[in-house]
Amino acid sequence: MPLISTGDITHGARTDATGVGAFNVVQIEHAQAIVSGAEAVGLPVILQVSENTARYHGSLEPIGLASLAVARAAGVPVAVHLDHAESAGLVREAVRLGFTSVMFDASALPYDDNVAATREITAYCHGHGVWVEAELGEIGGKDGAHAPGVRTDPAEARAFVEATEVDALAVAVGSSHAMLTRDAVLDLALIARLRDAVGVPLVLHGSSGVGDTGLAAAIHAGMTKVNISTHLNKLFTRAVRSYLDAHAEAADPRAYLGPARDAVAAEVTRLLGILARPGR
Repeated sequence: MPLISTGDITHGARTDATGVGAFNVVQIEHAQAIVSGAEAVGLPVILQVSENTARYHGSLEPIGLASLAVARAAGVPVAVHLDHAESAGLVREAVRLGFTSVMFDASALPYDDNVAATREITAYCHGHGVWVEAELGEIGGKDGAHAPGVRTDPAEARAFVEATEVDALAVAVGSSHAMLTRDAVLDLALIARLRDAVGVPLVLHGSSGVGDTGLAAAIHAGMTKVNISTHLNKLFTRAVRSYLDAHAEAADPRAYLGPARDAVAAEVTRLLGILARPGR
């Protein structure tokens, strides 16, 4: 199946008032698990590769090309997305490799600088048919939109989207990156106000810290794209640890990475069902 644009997936979800799952790839097993989980439930999915993961692999190309290959072989629509890129050079590399979307993160910059940098990236990406997500963060805040207590202002969000012409906006509504517990409390009223203020899909980052009920409620309130990484990594690591605890002499990594891949696939299937059918 040919690659699909993240914009096509999110547009369909926004129109149907459902959500779409965007899951982070760290190793090829993650990409395989995410696609397998999506195929099991027959729903589209987004594979995300972050700037940190590209750095871990030495560059974007190895894990990026692997993710693209897994996506093209999938039996469901799959988009491949660059997540949290602060480098314009990395964005250009993702476009060259064939990613269908990028998330450019200049949220740590002062507002005017964020607008200028994001507008330049958006113009470049749109010139190559690539969808752009951006983040509106704390003005001058080094922790960006997901520092504790930060919230996105709807009027500022509307002005930012109009000024930059981005295709989606990551907003701060109560979640936080890398949470190990699923007890974040989202501001559902703010999500609804943001949905009404901007004409593009809203993106929930830090969704690993949000429980099932909160995810469904966020979709009802107006979220479209839901990013999940740490939650799946916890399951992946737990499965590896469990196998090695029971098989102390194991030496072949396939023996313990296989169960970890299966655990992630099962959870992706479950989560996609929640996002696609919130409250049902």
